[in-house]
Amino acid sequence: MQNQLLAIVLLPLLAALFTGFAGSSLPRQWAHRVTILAVGISCLLSINIAVEQILDQAQPLNYNLYTWAQLGGLSLNVGFLIDDLTASMMAVVTFVSLMVHVYTIGYMKDDPGYQRFFAYISLFTFAMLTLVMSNNFLQLFFGWEAVGLVSYLLIGFWYKKPTAIFANLKAFLVNRVGDFGFLLGIAGVYFVFDTLDYAEVFSQIEQGYKDLEIPVSDGLIWSATTFICIGLFIGAMGKSAQVPLHVWLPDSMEGPTPISALIHAATMVTAGVFMVARMSPLFEQSEVALNFILIIGGTTALFMGFLGVIQNDIKRVIAYSTLSQLGYMVVALGASAYSIAIFHLLTHAFFKALLFLGAGSVIIAMHHEQDMRKMGNLKKYMPITYATMLIGSLALIGTPLFSGFYSKDAIIEAVHFSSLAASGYAYACVLIGVFFTALYSFRLFFMVFHTKERMDEHTKSHLKESPAVVWVPLVALAIPSIIAGYFLAPSIVSGEYFDDAIKVASNHDTIAPIVEHYQHPFSLALSSISHLPLWLAIAGVATAFLFVVVKPELNERLRKALGPIVHVLENNYYFDKLYINYFSAGGIGLGKRFWQWIDVAIIDGVMVNGTAKLVTGISVKTRKIQTGYLYHYVFVMVFGLLLLLGWLYWRVLNG
Repeated sequence: MQNQLLAIVLLPLLAALFTGFAGSSLPRQWAHRVTILAVGISCLLSINIAVEQILDQAQPLNYNLYTWAQLGGLSLNVGFLIDDLTASMMAVVTFVSLMVHVYTIGYMKDDPGYQRFFAYISLFTFAMLTLVMSNNFLQLFFGWEAVGLVSYLLIGFWYKKPTAIFANLKAFLVNRVGDFGFLLGIAGVYFVFDTLDYAEVFSQIEQGYKDLEIPVSDGLIWSATTFICIGLFIGAMGKSAQVPLHVWLPDSMEGPTPISALIHAATMVTAGVFMVARMSPLFEQSEVALNFILIIGGTTALFMGFLGVIQNDIKRVIAYSTLSQLGYMVVALGASAYSIAIFHLLTHAFFKALLFLGAGSVIIAMHHEQDMRKMGNLKKYMPITYATMLIGSLALIGTPLFSGFYSKDAIIEAVHFSSLAASGYAYACVLIGVFFTALYSFRLFFMVFHTKERMDEHTKSHLKESPAVVWVPLVALAIPSIIAGYFLAPSIVSGEYFDDAIKVASNHDTIAPIVEHYQHPFSLALSSISHLPLWLAIAGVATAFLFVVVKPELNERLRKALGPIVHVLENNYYFDKLYINYFSAGGIGLGKRFWQWIDVAIIDGVMVNGTAKLVTGISVKTRKIQTGYLYHYVFVMVFGLLLLLGWLYWRVLNG
């Protein structure tokens, strides 16, 4: 087992190092052969571990590989925690990564950075595996920062493109804000529990640890656990792009499409959701933190869905869809339905990767045109991409029997049964969000694959289905997008799937009322006709069909009628302007003032240059004493001697 685990996590790293250091001297075909072989083996081993843990019900494995530092009583270890939760994440991460690797052969075939890109995505896989397999907070933080670093490199992969450089810097800076909160949370864990090991922390919680009180101000006292949970969740807000730390994710579309799929489907953006689920024993101790999570998740699910409706860039529509779906996952976390949040994470990984890679297939056919207003009727030229994108869209909107139906419907039901103060707001958000999810998803689908052809004649003359190396991964992802939810729903929703990997307090159990319905997934799908979410989804699809296919002229009328609202949406709620014009400009302005006042005036002006000027001034004055005449020196010596004798005489008299 230990050798298998080491192979799973180290093979992608070794492949990345080999491909990266070999650089352009490595033939192109060997770049993808080496990395795909490494990730493929890692995927097979991960699936084997998942089968052992989940189907064969093997005991969870928690062990330390080695101790790399000992600071007093604190041991800094490198180790693995393998249970049902970890095994599921390992299988999904490596499978989606493998599909992205294969797809990249076709998508990046003419790019001069071909070898570098394969090195990066293989390194990304290593970083995510390190994160999900860790058994302590320090190793978790290493993986956390590693995925952030590699995402910075991948978003700015086309480093000669100014918008890409701006996007990767934006992602890096926004995540630093979240990571500051994450570090505070980890520091709080050590302060309260005196350890960074998961098992020891969870053991203390189970045995009834004593929470600490933090006096914030007169009359205001915070629970240390609440402080820890909110700090950790702020880190999740950065990684999983929750309002107001969401602004980096849409701009990450500046990177190549394969990495958009990898970041948005099963790796970086889901790290925050996984982390909160892993820390479920801790989060269950703070209802304040759970309410905070509900508010943030509900706001993101609904208001990011609004933005998806007005986008015309095919990748940006899917990016805002990711933001909204992450909001659904976070709402499930806030409702203590951690297993359902991971359920939606797993199903979302398949259909969202499918949608991104499908969009990439369209972009290839359109000679890298991404504006949906310049597409249309592509079903005629790209039947396989058309069919797979339809499957992905149906899964996304929660069509009965498709994977997204079971996970999204379970989230809505769990929030409905939550008794937390913020659950009513979150329930309204996720329910309304169903309509807008269907609206923007099928607006994209109809604009791209139906309606009249709006591309130029040159593009039209070259339109054809993408090569097999592109569409085979689409088909491979379409299969679990259809069936994964059907087979996983009974065990995941009941809580049996994750065993003891997730802990829920009895007074927070929102899953119990819905377990019975999910034991019969087919009958649940049939009975959904009486549920409001299905009709909201149908209404969304019908609205998209009306405004895109039947009467597209209604779009302009509606835009004029909703002018101020459209203006706010087009400016992304002014978050970018707020951050750039005020926070960033204010920070730069404050930095300049500090530079002028402290660096230039005090350090350079007084301490460095001032000292030099003082020494120079004293030297100029004292050198005039050096006359070169002997009697002047004798006079000074005698005068000094007299002063010394006078001082000694005074000391004797006053002694």
